[in-house]
Amino acid sequence: MKSAYELAMERLNQDGPQTSLTDEQKAKLAEVDSLYQSKVAEKEVFLSDLIAKAMEAQDFHEVAQLEEQKRREIARLEEKREDEKEKIRHG
Repeated sequence: MKSAYELAMERLNQDGPQTSLTDEQKAKLAEVDSLYQSKVAEKEVFLSDLIAKAMEAQDFHEVAQLEEQKRREIARLEEKREDEKEKIRHG
């Protein structure tokens, strides 16, 4: 089964020609990926620690809120990563 990303990439390839990236663009894309991977990992560690503390205190309402916050913040970071990568590809 293909992921949503793979399906979207297939559709993009069908819609238009694929442009090749320069070595400089590839390096910048790798740098953006690395930067955002570290930011996501940092958020996951920080919020997972808070979730664990809330679980110990049996504050399940707080656990739910923190899990939702973790999901939102990671999604926001991934969206920012993709925006930056698009700017590099097309800018």
